[in-house]
Amino acid sequence: MEHLTILNKSEKDWLKLIVDGRKTIESRWYKCRCAPWNRIKVGESIFFKNSGLPVTVQAKVSKVLQMDNLNLGRVQEIYSKYGRQIGLDEEEIDQAINNKGDKKYCILVFLEEVKEIPPFSINKSGFGLMSAWISTESIAQIKR
Repeated sequence: MEHLTILNKSEKDWLKLIVDGRKTIESRWYKCRCAPWNRIKVGESIFFKNSGLPVTVQAKVSKVLQMDNLNLGRVQEIYSKYGRQIGLDEEEIDQAINNKGDKKYCILVFLEEVKEIPPFSINKSGFGLMSAWISTESIAQIKR
């Protein structure tokens, strides 16, 4: 499988942090199980793009952690242990804990071999307009 991750640049320039090596974990927090839950494995490729822009970064998955039955205490533990690798500073960690307190599922995807790639656009037809993570057999299937 290959994966496309769409980042929200209005919050922070996550893509720049990934390329610079300051963000080595992509985290996804959910109220219910959805992609990439049970769909992502070590060694697979992830392609990154900022919302509304082309895909420009690729990385390999070095490790995946899936956590469920979260509560505020477990969310605090996760951010305490991994917050810096997720790309947050101390103030942002406190805010993130408050924002994620109602989430029941967390996926941490550890990144390696991060590289910038020639930009390309994608076609999200069939995945839903609000899809922020797409898993596909090959990224070529959704390339424009």
